[in-house]
Amino acid sequence: MEDVKIIFMGTPEFAVPIFKGLVEHYHVVAVVTQPDKCVGRKQIMMPSPIKEASALYNIPVLQPKNIKEEYQMVLDFHPDLIITCAYGQILPAAILEYPKYGCINVHASLLPKLRGGAPIHHAIIDGYQKTGVTIMYMSLKMDAGDILTQAETAISDQDTLESLSKRLSEMGKMLLLKTLPDLLAGKLEAKAQDESEVTYGYNITREEEKIDFNWSKEKIDCLVRGLYPHPGAYTTLDGKIMKVYNVRLGHREYFSTPNGTIADFEKDGFCVVAGGEEIIITDIAIEGKKRCLVKDYLNGVDKEKLRGKILK
Repeated sequence: MEDVKIIFMGTPEFAVPIFKGLVEHYHVVAVVTQPDKCVGRKQIMMPSPIKEASALYNIPVLQPKNIKEEYQMVLDFHPDLIITCAYGQILPAAILEYPKYGCINVHASLLPKLRGGAPIHHAIIDGYQKTGVTIMYMSLKMDAGDILTQAETAISDQDTLESLSKRLSEMGKMLLLKTLPDLLAGKLEAKAQDESEVTYGYNITREEEKIDFNWSKEKIDCLVRGLYPHPGAYTTLDGKIMKVYNVRLGHREYFSTPNGTIADFEKDGFCVVAGGEEIIITDIAIEGKKRCLVKDYLNGVDKEKLRGKILK
């Protein structure tokens, strides 16, 4: 099985441990990843994490802008198997139908739950108690292919996008290495997804990153954790964007105070009314300023001028 020619297709940091685990055990003939892009205020051209990782192994890298039109460069490597993980483009039938062992995907959810590009974000934001990793055959329909194997993990009330991503990435690596021998030996029987159980985890929009203080404190906590550390949940204070990186749940009730009001202060944060109850914001970055703990921010401001202001 060492002679099986594999192409790996992926882009973000999440895919790197999975890629490295694969390279250490199998013959990866090429990597396909998204084109380099400009990032940051200085718009510096940067390669994807997978491109950077592939350089460690001297593996050829392909970066088609549109895989549906530039697929021949992939086929020219004559892959026996294609493995994708958060690649970022939909593959055409010409690629899906080519490899002897098919095209499989490592997806960060328990399909058919949370199909789409942001399953880890949504697992936390939408209040799921568990999630996991699925390895399935790819199809022309997004994340709808037959399932080969799955592994699950509980989501704690301390999990963030960062912590859950790291755990699922390692799980994905181990599950792929466990799955491949049986797949290549023809010992796995794929199972069709139950379409009645489908939910979606589409890419997060800017509007979805905004905190609505009419929500319950628990829902806001899920949003903040599900967007930490990037892109971050946000609200506005005095018309300026305020990123919110951490909160904790308070115990007081404020049913006669408008939601979003800064009603009081703790040593570590603002006490803000959320759904008639209290949520304490402890870690922020106000537009134009660096990220800081709210306890440090409060040392330099007049608390009484903040009291009663409404976050919108």
